Amino acid sequence: MSTPQLTADRRFPVARAYLLKRSTLLAAVCCLVSFTAFLAAQSAANVSMIDLMVYRAEGWTARTGGDLYAMRATHAELPMTYPPFAALLFIPLTLVDVPTMRLMATGANLVLLVTLVHLSLRLTGRPLNLPRPAAALALSAVTVWCEPVWTTLRYGQINLLLAVLVLWDLSRRAGHRWAGVGIGVAAGIKLTPALFAVFLALCGLTLAWRRRRLAGGPARLWNHWLRRAAVASGAFTGTVVLAVLVLPRDSRNFWTEAVFSPERVGRVEDTANQSLRGVLARLLHTAEPGTGWALLAVAAALAGLAVAVAAALAGPRRLPSAHAWAAVCVACAALLVSPVSWSHHWVWCVPAVLLLGSEALRRGSAPWWTGTAVTALLFCSYALWWVPHGSPAERFELRQSGVQTALSAVYPAAGAALLVLAAVLTVRALRRPAPYPGPPGSFGTLPAPRARAASLAPVRADSPLSAPAGGAQAATKE
Repeated sequence: MSTPQLTADRRFPVARAYLLKRSTLLAAVCCLVSFTAFLAAQSAANVSMIDLMVYRAEGWTARTGGDLYAMRATHAELPMTYPPFAALLFIPLTLVDVPTMRLMATGANLVLLVTLVHLSLRLTGRPLNLPRPAAALALSAVTVWCEPVWTTLRYGQINLLLAVLVLWDLSRRAGHRWAGVGIGVAAGIKLTPALFAVFLALCGLTLAWRRRRLAGGPARLWNHWLRRAAVASGAFTGTVVLAVLVLPRDSRNFWTEAVFSPERVGRVEDTANQSLRGVLARLLHTAEPGTGWALLAVAAALAGLAVAVAAALAGPRRLPSAHAWAAVCVACAALLVSPVSWSHHWVWCVPAVLLLGSEALRRGSAPWWTGTAVTALLFCSYALWWVPHGSPAERFELRQSGVQTALSAVYPAAGAALLVLAAVLTVRALRRPAPYPGPPGSFGTLPAPRARAASLAPVRADSPLSAPAGGAQAATKE
């Protein structure tokens, strides 16, 4: 019996072939129209790109030998909050005038958005019947309007750059010589991505323990996960050493004082703070949640890392898009436990929604489609801004009602829900019989007893980290 899709393909083969042939061009046109409308809307809103101006001031201070952590920039008197290595990267911003800088930053962020969508699709093994560039451009035309992306471009933030660096790493094949550098550099710019290096190390240690247990004796414990973690750590160390050599005073100030002062970033209870600490501050009507937040953050970090490692352990043969689930879990955990996670930090909603959509396509289930739509609408609703906010003098957030507190906690709630969903899927996947054989060198399933010796073979350099369900070969069919 033919499906409706097959029937349509037979009725309109010429139209379908034309659309497939021109899909990338059509998607590019749609993306260009959407981006143009987006820029017009931002221009009408008279966006300040205030964070970009702070970055420029940081670059100028580093260039002229000023004190980075005593500096205050713009009318809002904003301080430097990143490691000193970031200021070195911002020096080129001082070489052009402000209008040129704003234009270049906006263009770069739009390109990074398309790259983020492309890497997210690659990690999930999608699409199957459409060129990936076409899908990336079409989806970028939509995702540019979600609140975290809008706010990132409104402020001229670097969140898209950090997400792209991390996903570039996680979508490399196992054994890639540069795999790990992106995470290390991202952590050097801003410390939060360092949790991905911890994830890589935990995956490597778990795989080493499994190899030793299966071998019943000495076994080769070094593996591609540990190699990535080591490369990431080395790259991060390189950023610290470079900053120490060029900016010794600022490096000392950051690592001995500023890093321990999260209040430098802004008011904890601010509605824009979509971390567990911000939610707890608004819920308890206090600017300092105390040790309760610390305990909650530790629990969330451990839970997120455990689910992420378990998802990687399940492997793509038992859990489709296993590594995408792992990446989203680590990102959600990092955003939840950070003392301050502004709403624009949640650009990770893009790979998260695309992952849910991939699962909905694979399952063809109404509940999955509903969940995907609800999550997408949540991040496009701007709901956290529906409550009184933004006045340091009035401090409206400390007097929020129950409904207002719920609205100002939508992103952490979504992140927690994604962690729970990933945990349920991972537990179910680990209960399934382990298929054989798995991809060489994959951090996947337990092999059959007679094949255990083969599973202990060295990791092959061409084993992909992000092979979709069906193995690495399926990924090449697109």
